[in-house]
This record gives sequence, C-alpha cells and structure tokens, in this order.
Amino acid sequence: MDSGKIIARVKAILTTPKTEWPVAAAEPATVNGLFTGYILILAALPAVAAFIKGSLIGTSAFGITVRDSIGGGITRMVLGYLLSLVVVYLMALIINALAPTFGGQKNMVQALKTVAYAWTASWIAGIALIVPWLGWLVALAGAVYGVYLLYLGLPQTMKCPAEKSAGYTAVSVIIAFVLSWIVGAIVIGVVGTAAFTGAAMGGMHVTGSNGDSVTIDGNSAMGQLAAMGKRAEQASKDMEAAQKSGDSAAQSAAMGKMMGAMAGTDGNVEALAPDQIKAFLPDNLGNLERSSLSAQRNKAMGMQISEASADYSADNGQHVTLEVSDTGGAKGLMSLASAMAPEEEKQTEHGYEKTYSASGNLVHEAWDTQSKYGEYSVVVGKRFTVKATGNVDSIDQLKQAVGNVDLSRLESLKDAGVKPN
Repeated sequence: MDSGKIIARVKAILTTPKTEWPVAAAEPATVNGLFTGYILILAALPAVAAFIKGSLIGTSAFGITVRDSIGGGITRMVLGYLLSLVVVYLMALIINALAPTFGGQKNMVQALKTVAYAWTASWIAGIALIVPWLGWLVALAGAVYGVYLLYLGLPQTMKCPAEKSAGYTAVSVIIAFVLSWIVGAIVIGVVGTAAFTGAAMGGMHVTGSNGDSVTIDGNSAMGQLAAMGKRAEQASKDMEAAQKSGDSAAQSAAMGKMMGAMAGTDGNVEALAPDQIKAFLPDNLGNLERSSLSAQRNKAMGMQISEASADYSADNGQHVTLEVSDTGGAKGLMSLASAMAPEEEKQTEHGYEKTYSASGNLVHEAWDTQSKYGEYSVVVGKRFTVKATGNVDSIDQLKQAVGNVDLSRLESLKDAGVKPN
C-alpha cells in the first residue's frame, strides 16, 4: 500500500467507518502485506512523537526544561515501537481465537485487519503527545474512538452477529488494555499491572462460553466506554444524514455531536472563560506573593479547554505554581480517566508518589525530601483539575495551596456551559 492509499484509508476509516469497514473487509490482503504496507508505518507515529517530546522538546517547569538523553530516548522509542508491533499481532491472535465464542468466523488476516484499522485512531492521535498538557487528552480521545471503530468493524471482518459485537468489543478492549499496560511497564522498567487491570476490568462480567451474557456496570470504565460507543453510533448516523443533505450548518452541528460522543459527553461543552477561571487563583498563598498570572482558552479536536496559572514566591526561595484547568468538552474523558486510574503508592529513597480517591475526587501527590520539591493535584467534579507544584518545606504547603482554591464552588460549575444536542 503506497502513501496515497494509506492516507485515503486513514481518512475513510476515521470519517466514514460504517461504509469503509465493508470495503476493508472485502479487500484481498496478507499478514505480511498489512504489516509492511500499513501497521509498520502508522505504529511508528506515536513512538516518534514520544521521542521528540521526551528527548528533543522536553518538559518545562519554572523556566527549566528537562530532556531525556538522546541515547535513552532512542532506546525507549525502538523498544516501545517493537513491543507495540508484538501487541498488535497478539491482539489479532486473540480476536481470531475469540471469534467462535461470539458467533464469528476465524480468519487471521481479517483479525489483523480489525486491529490495524481500529487502532488507526489511536496511532494518529498519538502524534499529539508532542503537545504540552493537552496531548494526553487528544491521545485518550483517539483510544476511545478506536473502541468505537472496533465495535463497528467486528461484524464486518470477523462476521459476528451485530448483537454480539458489544460483548466481543468489551472483552477485546480489556485484553488490549492489559497488554498495553504490560508493554508500558516493560518500557519504563516498572512492574505492577494488577491495580490497572482491576480498574479496567472492574464492573464487567462475562458468563457463558457462547458470549450470550455480558453485564457491564454503567459506572465502571467499561460501562463508560460502552455508553460512549452508543453515543458515537448515534452521532455517526447524524453525520451520515448531514453529509447526504449537503447542509453545511447541519454537517458542522453533526461534527460537534461526534466530538462530544468521542469525549464522552451528551453535547457540546463550553469551557470557562479565562476571566472566570483565573478568578479562582488567590492573590497570595500565606507568605508567598503572586508574581504572575495568566489564563487562556483553547480548542483541541473541537473540544474547548481553559487553564489559568499563577506563580507565587517568597524571599526565602520558596516557589509554588498553582494551576486550575477546565477540561470542558473533554470532561467525559476525565471521568473515564478517573474510573480507570489505579490507586497506588510508590516509595523512593527520598520520598513517595501516590494516587488515590478522596471524597469522590481523584488525587495525586508526590514529594521528594531531598530536593523539597513536590506536586499535589486533585480532579474536581470529574471536570476540573487543580494542581500545586513547587519547592516548599513540606507537601502540606502544597495541599494548603490547593485548599486556597474554592473547590466547592468549582465543583458546582461541573455542568456549566453544557449545551445538550
């Protein structure tokens, strides 16, 4: 497959998946041809983007940019890329093996097509890893849309009954999450997938060898993915009708609905205006005076995101950056991330890092006793994030900094700007 055909396939599978899947399923192909003519190329995109971000652009804070070494970055890029190809092939084997369970037909080439084209959204969205802060949201949106593509594709490629596609998709997604997490653990040298696996599988039960009984807890991560899939299916119908009508206004509205479905919302969401969100940042944090204040509202993949940031410092050298962010149209993704996030704690030689839930909110904190640098962040109302980072005497000061933000008032705005479709 040449570059022109790759681009055409990517465009078609992302924008008109219902009509493209039958075309893709009917095409003659081989395992080798799919790898060399499509998978090897697209799977490289997120790996390269991660290398560019980590080793060339770096991560910046307090005017200091930290970059991975070129050698280390290349090693991680190559290892991650090769392992991702292994995961693609393993997922194809698994999808092929599961086919009879869900009334489908085993065919390894079709199974590989299923994985390759369903994962297209995630590979393309992975380029956004280069973008500071927003990159992970875009990448998560791509992963969510990939679940929808898988749901649409299985009846075409594996010939499973449409009514069993949801169960087939759910089981496949769980396995893909686990495999991807294991790959990530290998790449960064961290072992311990149990917490994530439990979070991903929590709330889902599959009974019966024929796959007839699939029960999903609507509040679980899988339940939210299933709901997103249903919204995306309806949005796709609206998109098709709008395209047939030729009405540009209807097409624009349908695209907004599609983006809302991918983000896990029931409609478009307007993020807080810059003046609104920066009002949550206090003039001072005890003896630390505010030295700078900024706020902005941007769009990523049609979803509004707003953020306000302030720096605080004192004569004794202490410094804190306090940020308040409104994920706006991506609040559904934040809810999904909160449902999937594992509760864990890691102890280091000079400190700790832990993630946990408190009063229904996801909390992350990290502290280094040697450098006296840390971070404390909380997700409020599954939409807003408040984060304090800096050099202070203890993590308690960072907790107090976050506490200086009116979290109750912020949570009361969790439905602000929601415009139902």
